[in-house]
Order: sequence, then structure tokens, then C-alpha cells
Amino acid sequence: MYHRFRLTPLAALALSGLLTACSGAADQPSAYSERSVQNAALQAWSPAHAQSAESWLLLNNGQRLAANADGLWLLDARGQKRAQHSGNFSALDARMLGEQLLIATTETALQQPTLLQADADSLTVRRKLVLPSSDYRIENLCLYRDDASNLHLFIIGEEGKGDQWLVGSASQLLEQAAHVRSLGLPPEAEHCAVDEQQHLLYVNEESVGIWAYGAHPEAELGRQPVDMLAPFGGLQELVAGLTVIPGGLMALDADARQLHSYRLTAEGWEALAPLVLDGTVEPERLTARAVDGQAELLIVDGDDGRLYQSRIDWPHKTLNSNESMPMVQPLAQTESVPSVGDAADDPAIWLHPTDPAQSRVLGTDKRNGLAVYDLQGQQLQYLHAGRLNNVDVRSGFQLGEQQLDLAVASNRDHNSLQLFGIDPVAGGLRDLGQIATPLDEIYGLCMGQAADGRIYAIANDKDGRFLQYRLDGRSGEARGELVREFSVATQPEGCVVDDQRQHLFIGEEGEAVWALDAGEDASTEMTRVINVDGPVEADIEGLALYQHPEHPYLVISSQGNDSYVVTDAEPPFALRGSFRIGLNAELGIDGVSETDGLEVTSANLGGPWSAGMLMVQDGRKRMPEGNQNYKYVPWQSIADALQLD
Repeated sequence: MYHRFRLTPLAALALSGLLTACSGAADQPSAYSERSVQNAALQAWSPAHAQSAESWLLLNNGQRLAANADGLWLLDARGQKRAQHSGNFSALDARMLGEQLLIATTETALQQPTLLQADADSLTVRRKLVLPSSDYRIENLCLYRDDASNLHLFIIGEEGKGDQWLVGSASQLLEQAAHVRSLGLPPEAEHCAVDEQQHLLYVNEESVGIWAYGAHPEAELGRQPVDMLAPFGGLQELVAGLTVIPGGLMALDADARQLHSYRLTAEGWEALAPLVLDGTVEPERLTARAVDGQAELLIVDGDDGRLYQSRIDWPHKTLNSNESMPMVQPLAQTESVPSVGDAADDPAIWLHPTDPAQSRVLGTDKRNGLAVYDLQGQQLQYLHAGRLNNVDVRSGFQLGEQQLDLAVASNRDHNSLQLFGIDPVAGGLRDLGQIATPLDEIYGLCMGQAADGRIYAIANDKDGRFLQYRLDGRSGEARGELVREFSVATQPEGCVVDDQRQHLFIGEEGEAVWALDAGEDASTEMTRVINVDGPVEADIEGLALYQHPEHPYLVISSQGNDSYVVTDAEPPFALRGSFRIGLNAELGIDGVSETDGLEVTSANLGGPWSAGMLMVQDGRKRMPEGNQNYKYVPWQSIADALQLD
């Protein structure tokens, strides 16, 4: 998961442990003092070229890449030049991109981050991507490949400034970089390193310690401490260079001339015995690679620029995250809702009776109203109707002499049902008024329709109560009659009705999804569909129904791990799988996290939506950052990912 900071799937290093260390450090010895300190066997390394380079990188093939005022240098292990690309560069990172080497660096004079896609043996540049100039001095940069193999660049700047950019897909550089998010970093940050398996960005704060941030583009902007300066941790004086090695992290304590290593375990970061770097004066930069159970190191001394290399035992393996699941991509997104903060919540779809391409998506803005979008995501209408939380749609509502389609939303301003009529030709909405309820905190809502055409609105309260209303407009005024009540033990929200089979599914956010009969006179006995703490992680949010020609599927928003779970919507409610929605690099659409509501249709809407469409609320709008919105995903991509019938 990405939105709540934790290791994947590790438990986060407990902040409470740091606070305990802070409060008790004066009275008891630190656990770090019990570790034995050993000397590292350093060997001076004097390359024949690029002696003045501060930025170095050990490549997996044993070669070394350097950046300085004379260009980029590819050297062998003896320091002999293999290739050179002229220029004036500082800061350095690299990844293999197919058979080519993708180099991230900074054009020093212009302070412009630059990506070069070059031949791995000759540094002949095949493609180049230059990012806009930063309004701050660039201290360092780090590449990151996410779980869908998209390439990102982290820029670490002075005074706590930083940015994350999307720079490439799985196979190539983008024509234009996309800004993912701004980063609030420590004011003394100068070095970074990325653990791609655990989706972690490590950043130093010179006089404080080492911090870990979520690196995934959908991660929230939180951080956790890895290690702190004494007396609160094992670091001694000045945190400098960082490097990730499979299974852990290494950091330089510059003034103390020590190398600190941290092994990643299921409980967090385990500090290993530090190594003294005898012979160095102020080691500041570090690069490493894993070789046959050892770590090969290359260290730059900031005092005189000398280079040292070493090999140390490193038998640790990368911790398996066990969280891989299929990834699908959105093909469209709506304009952002007008309200800032946590505003967008629940979508519904109105199907045009004759032209599916003219269908509309309704999306609540729970701070101010209801938006209406077309299938390209363009906002066509916005109704300032108050704090609307959930919305649903049914057709064939008789209002006086007129038959129309009906949308109903839960209005949290008045604890009421807010009704809208839908124009059958243009799809526009008009306010039909409200139906009062006795609920104290109205929350979720869904609609249902009986075989005889009667339409129901089912609303719930945060206290667990559900009220089922039969809606009637034959008098010319929309009214609601309470016909059934039931409850769950804790807070619910999402619900959905299978009209064909007259089943009602409800989500109890921290407990389970339940099924019961939908009829107004039916039993309220509930059957458990799926529990929390399996593939579903609390909170259970939106529920939606895909009407397969032979059997329906239930789609569940598992907000706790930013995923979506699909089960059969008929007993025994077999689990069909889980998936996530990742970013679409080619279309410049960000991925999805923290989903509240969702909707799905099996109707053929044409083009990529011929097998239907899933619409989800996105809790974090990025690329660029902005107010929340809704994403559209082709159902066919979900069916392919989960091998559905």
C-alpha cells in the first residue's frame, strides 16, 4: 500500500520508539553503544580519468560512471576510460532501460536535471530529456522505478525543497516530463537513495539523521526515522552519503569517519555494527553494489576528493514484499472537483437510452454539490446542492405525468435524500427537492428497483442504521415512505443493489461486506460476503455491481491497501482477485489511491468501454497536483488482469 506510510509489507519503524529513546537517553545507555565498532579495509583508488569527479556510480557490470565539469565518464575497474560524453555535469544516477543506459544528471551551469538514454558501452546518446530549471539549487537526484516499471526522478534541493517527476515508461523516455508532486524535505538534505522493492526514498538531514519517505507516486507525504544522531540514535556527528543495497541501506557519518549499515527486517531497520573508515578525513559520497554475498563500495572523501574502495560481507537478501497484484491503467479522468481537500467521494453513471456515448458520470463533491461529466471527463454541469456524499441512479421514475430518470444523493447538510431529475435526451440534471430522514449523520446511499418498477433509496447513518425508502412521484411531487429498517454494529458507507436478483450488498467499513434480500418486506438476515483483513483492508468504502451476462461480479474499494477486490455476487461469493490502478505514463494520468466511492457498468459505451467501465474516486490528484477527481478504467483490462470470464 502507498497512502499510509509503512514498509511494504513491513511494520513501520515505530515513531514511539524514537520518542522513548529521546525521553530516556539521559538515564540509560543507548542500544547502539553495545555494538562493536570494526575497521573497514579501504584501498585507495586513483582512476586514470575523471579524478576531479565528486559524483560516482558503481554499475552492476563492475564499471564506474562519473560526472564532472568535463562530462560523463564510463571507466573500467582499473580507472581506464571506456567512453566519455562531453559537458558540465554534477549529481548522478542511472538505470538500465532495455539494452541502453538511462543516466540522470544535472547540467551544472543551467541547474537543469537531464536524462540521457545512451548506449551502455559507448555513452552515445540516443534520446535526451531536459527538465525545467529549478527555482532552487539542486543538491542531488535519484531515479526510481515504480511497481509498473515507470521511471521517476527525485530532485533534492536546498532549504527543504524537492520534486518528483515522471520521466519514462517501462521502455523509453517520455517526450515531456510530468510533474508528480512537490516534496517537503529536511532543510539540510543533500543525499538520497531509493529502495525500489520497498518503494522508499531515503534522505539525509545532516545534523539530525536519516529519514524514509514513501517513494511511490501515490504515497502520502509522511516520513519515518531510520536512525538519528546520538543520543537519540547510533549516528555520531554528520550524516552524509547514502546508498541502497539489496536488503538494506548504507550511510556515511562524515565527521566520525564511519560507515553505518541497516538491514531491512519485518520489524523495521536493524542497525548493524558501524565500520571505521581509517585513512579518510571526511567521507561524503558513497556508491555500492552487491557481489556474491558482499558489498563493493566506492567512497569519495570530501576533504581532498580522494577515492577509496572496499568490499565487506553483505549476506542480506531483499525482503519479499508479498504485495504484488495486477495493475490496470485509467484511460480517462475527470476535471477536478471545485472544492479543495477531501471532497470528491462517490460516482454514479446515467446510461443514455439511445446513444451510449452520450452517457454521463455523476460525481459528488461532499463539500458543496454534484458534478456531471461526459465520458471524456469534461465537466458539463455542477449543482451547488450542499454536502452530498453518495449518489445513485435509476430509470423509469413517474413524476406526475412525466416519466424520467432519477438520481438520489445523501445530503449531509440536512440529513436528507436529495433528488434530481435527469433529462432523457441531454442528460442534464434538475433539483427535485429533498426527503427528510430521522438519521443523525446520514452517510452512504444506494438505490434499488423491484421487478414491478418500484424505486427505493437506501441510506445509512454513521451509527450503523439503514433506512429503506420507497420513492413515489405520481402526485407530481417526489415523496418517500420508510418501509424497512436494519443496522450493523459499526460504521457503514457503501452499498449496492442487484436489481435482477434482488440482493442488497452493504459495507461495514472495518468489519465485512454483507448480503441480504433487497425487498421491502424481506428478511434482514445478513450473510457475510468477505471479511476485512484478507484481501480487503479497512476501510471498506465503495461497492459496485458488474452485470455479467451469466453471473454478476461485486467490486469492492479496499481503501486500506489502495486496491479493488472482485468477488462473485452470488453465493458462495467466490473471490476472483484484486488489482490496483496505476498511472498511465503515455496519457499523463496519475494512478489512484485512497478511493472512497466507485461505480461500474457492463453497458457497451463504445470504443475502449465496449465491455463496460469502472469509475473510481481518486483521493490524491497528481500529475499535476490538484483537487480530487474521478478516473475511468476499461472493464476489459480488469477482466484480462484477473482472468474473468
